[in-house]
Amino acid sequence: AGACDGAAAGDACGPAGSGPAAAQAREQPVLEPVLPAPAEEQNGTDGAKAPKVNCEERNTTGIDRFTLQILNVSQDLMEFLNPNSSDCTLVLFYTPWCRFSASLAPHFNSLPRAFPTLRFLALDASQHSSLSTRFGTVAVPNILLFQGAKPMARFNHTDRTLETLKDFIFNQTGIEAKSDVAVTEEDWEGPLPSVLTKGIDWLLLFSVLFLAAFVMYATVRTESIRWLIPGQEHEHQE
Repeated sequence: AGACDGAAAGDACGPAGSGPAAAQAREQPVLEPVLPAPAEEQNGTDGAKAPKVNCEERNTTGIDRFTLQILNVSQDLMEFLNPNSSDCTLVLFYTPWCRFSASLAPHFNSLPRAFPTLRFLALDASQHSSLSTRFGTVAVPNILLFQGAKPMARFNHTDRTLETLKDFIFNQTGIEAKSDVAVTEEDWEGPLPSVLTKGIDWLLLFSVLFLAAFVMYATVRTESIRWLIPGQEHEHQE
């Protein structure tokens, strides 16, 4: 519900199963899956409960503008996560042609202002298919909370708004959001795109062309293919 899956771009959205980098995903070690918290606790607003993740809040001195960072195809997520620290990072796996990713974009763009002591990253799952496989991303948008380089919790709420995201972060970390933060016109413009873009699934296109070429070859060489079937050699000679 409210997620894009499958392998084709366009109206059907797919995160990680397609693209030239998909073949590399099978070579990556698979990490232990992230187990979400129980439904009644995961995105609740009960402040009396102890936080599940003790995050080390970063020093914001000298930072004038709080925004998320989008990784390009050549950047590795692991380079931005420090395994030796206890700081927390919220990572979004998205695809630019998924309408659910586009509708989430302005809300996720506003989060860094609501939680300036946390870090926020986003990456195109179709360009980082090995990471998608590594962290069990089978549909987008997918949001993971990392402590250091370890995934701690997954956002599973189907209502992806600024308020539900605030509740999720507060319930997991105990860090309260700034109350004066709201989604603005600037958040609709970027950095995460809120307008759908069309993409070409090159792997799917190559597969279709290969299949078409094979069928054409088999049709032309029908007699040659019959020789490969046991028992057909004598029939052909007669």
